[in-house]
Amino acid sequence: MIKEFKEFALRGNLIDMAIAFVMGSAFGKVITGFIDGMVMPIVGAITAGTDFKLLKWVISEAKFDASGKEISAESAIQYGAFITILIDFVLVAFFMFLLIKGMNNMKRKQIETPNPAPAPTEEQLLTEIRDLLKKSTES
Repeated sequence: MIKEFKEFALRGNLIDMAIAFVMGSAFGKVITGFIDGMVMPIVGAITAGTDFKLLKWVISEAKFDASGKEISAESAIQYGAFITILIDFVLVAFFMFLLIKGMNNMKRKQIETPNPAPAPTEEQLLTEIRDLLKKSTES
């Protein structure tokens, strides 16, 4: 059983998949950083300085006692954070689409380029020379 597990774990496909998972995770962080640092401030500027992460629909306000201590927390739907995550997802999906499309185009070009015709063998060249010499002596 240990031997079978070892073969499974060290098989190339599993290692490739693990590398792809780590790279995908890192790619997701890059896109999230791009969204949080560059896209959402522009969207906020377009929407009169609104920070989407703070947008919420309050269902019930937080309650405090006379001393200012919180008795019950605020209950709210954080739809702004959802919008940010949705934009993040759409951009990650779009960039992955572009990446896969580019890779497929590269593969297609490799397949479409015809292989050059094989060079004639020594025997074929000698046969051609013989035939040409016969032809020239006959004329």
